[in-house]
Amino acid sequence: MANRDFEIIIVGAGPAGLTAGLYAGRSKLKVVCFEKLAPGGEILNTEHVEDYPGFELIGGPELAQKFTDHAMKFGLKIEMEEVEEVRKDGDDFVVKTDMGEYRAGAVIYTPGGYPRKLEIPGEEEYAGKGVSYCALCDGAFFQDEVITVIGGGNSAVEEAQFLTKYGSKVYLVHRRQGFRAHAVALDKLKDNDKVEFILDSVAEEVVGDDKEMKALRVRNVKTGETTEVAANGLFVFIGFIPNTDLIKDPVEKDESGFIITDQNMETNIPGLFVAGDCRSQLIRQITNACGDATTAAVAAEKYLEAQEDAKKSSAAAAAS
Repeated sequence: MANRDFEIIIVGAGPAGLTAGLYAGRSKLKVVCFEKLAPGGEILNTEHVEDYPGFELIGGPELAQKFTDHAMKFGLKIEMEEVEEVRKDGDDFVVKTDMGEYRAGAVIYTPGGYPRKLEIPGEEEYAGKGVSYCALCDGAFFQDEVITVIGGGNSAVEEAQFLTKYGSKVYLVHRRQGFRAHAVALDKLKDNDKVEFILDSVAEEVVGDDKEMKALRVRNVKTGETTEVAANGLFVFIGFIPNTDLIKDPVEKDESGFIITDQNMETNIPGLFVAGDCRSQLIRQITNACGDATTAAVAAEKYLEAQEDAKKSSAAAAAS
């Protein structure tokens, strides 16, 4: 441990990283969190959060600041450095950033991921003002309004079904006639009176006023005809990309590229723990990111203790 810069290094300062830092800090561990942008992660881009316990409605940036302040109160050190790689080196980990290299006994990896975007005019402008990438997070904001959904996989079909709980009408826009989604889920959606399919079509532009989205312009890929669908919401489900490339050792992943862990959030690489959106799991919400990060921090502490105990036992055996 004498040559280690830290006991634990956390990669990413979203809700998972900040929660892990809070618990590691409370345990009086020497811990640092590296973040390339600003603490808070994706919730910085969320206008309102209404599904985090204790806050019926809170701004995303405000919640991010509360996470940050709470973690720093218990001693978490946050450094604005971009992590370039994480690798195992003997019993330690080496984390290379754009500012240098650091050693630690354990790493909690929480850089999350990001939804694949349409890259069309208006998408960025109306993000949080009609455009969303999470039905569970934002669906309730569209009570009795018209919603459009983009995608043809399981996520798009299942989330479109979920959004019918709120919207008066849900349009599912897909570039082909065929779907990659499971037939059972697709049939269920087709039977829903609130749903209308716009097939062989792609989104061209999000249209709105100074305050919010008002319509989605779509183009039929076969006829070239462009139409404008009056809608207050656009939910995009064309893929989610986990940030897993920084780990240079062969970490186990699922078929979609998300990192697999055990119940302690530990990967197949001893001492490497993962929490948040880049972990293989059923859903990706602030609440489960925080819960998984709590487990990861406690498990990392126990891992370090077991490592130290093993060294002491080995030293005692050698001396006897």
